[in-house]
Amino acid sequence: MLKDKIERPGYLLIAVLGLIAPMVFPAYVQQIAMLWIMIVFALTWDAMGGQMGYNSLGNIFFFGAGMYMAAVAQIWPWYDVGEYTDPAGALKTSFTIGQYFTGLALGIVMAAVGSVILAVLFGLIVFGLRGPYFAIGTLGIAIAAGELIGAWDWVGGGGGIRLPVFPSGTDADPLFRVPFGAITSADLQGIFFYWACFLLAAATFFFFRWLYTTRFGLMLNAIRDDETKSEALGIRTTLYKTIAWSMSAFFLGISGALFGNIIGFIEPLEVAFPTVTFGIFMVLMALLGGKGTLWGPVIGATLFHVIKEVTWTHLLGWQWVVLGLLIVLTVVFFQQGIVGWIQERRPEWFGIGVDRGTAGQQADAAGKIAR
Repeated sequence: MLKDKIERPGYLLIAVLGLIAPMVFPAYVQQIAMLWIMIVFALTWDAMGGQMGYNSLGNIFFFGAGMYMAAVAQIWPWYDVGEYTDPAGALKTSFTIGQYFTGLALGIVMAAVGSVILAVLFGLIVFGLRGPYFAIGTLGIAIAAGELIGAWDWVGGGGGIRLPVFPSGTDADPLFRVPFGAITSADLQGIFFYWACFLLAAATFFFFRWLYTTRFGLMLNAIRDDETKSEALGIRTTLYKTIAWSMSAFFLGISGALFGNIIGFIEPLEVAFPTVTFGIFMVLMALLGGKGTLWGPVIGATLFHVIKEVTWTHLLGWQWVVLGLLIVLTVVFFQQGIVGWIQERRPEWFGIGVDRGTAGQQADAAGKIAR
């Protein structure tokens, strides 16, 4: 069964990696934190594109919207946002530890709730579209959002916003040593946001794992298989589509809030709404692992992130060629993804029983009829 062959080892591997990674590899904490965000990307996209059959190219919109909403929420209680983002830099700012963490908590909540509200509002528009028209419509929303934010001076415009500085200090003396390095006070920001990203990825995974076992999950699959027949059977497809998109937006908004604070600076086109990078990556990761499956996005995101980091480090200048080839190979030759490929060859791992005798008899009967 899948539970024995994949799920239990998978849970153990992820738990061990999540717990020991900051201590064993302190120099790569930010890169591993990005892995958890990539897993969130793949899982949230698959809820739409894999489980429901609506291939969105604009899910990155909620990532960027959450990032900006969190930034404003972190600044607004203590400083005027317009003065804070003034490129002249006349306003001198200083956040206490209490102000920083209060603002961060408020920002995460605002990013999650605000993204859900935006998903409902835009769902009223885009869910009148189907197929490629839906994909292009969602892509248009993400691109337009980046351009509009870039022209909005109150939030920094194209110049972006600097986020409040994490109160960890800059001391390079080791607080304690670990197998492959040492943890200093300057590393506390990376460790804090690492754990935040890990918990977000775990919450996203287990939420969708539960969701797909409910009646709601069956409704999503029914929409994917035949939306017209689903509507004829009385399923309120627009409601289910809107709720599913809102669930994805919830987690994407939080990931945007965390990512903005990890890098400490956000701007509209390359950081908040990167449609040609993160927007495409989330689709590719789900396809690579196997869309429409629970573990497929996790496996695809992990493999993709490792390939991306290796190529960015050792094949600088050729990294886009490698990623382009990966996209072509996945789409043309490997459409079922890794989990789909395993499922074809080991269906018993997934609880799929095949009666070989009956199947053979039916094949023989079909052959006789054909002759």
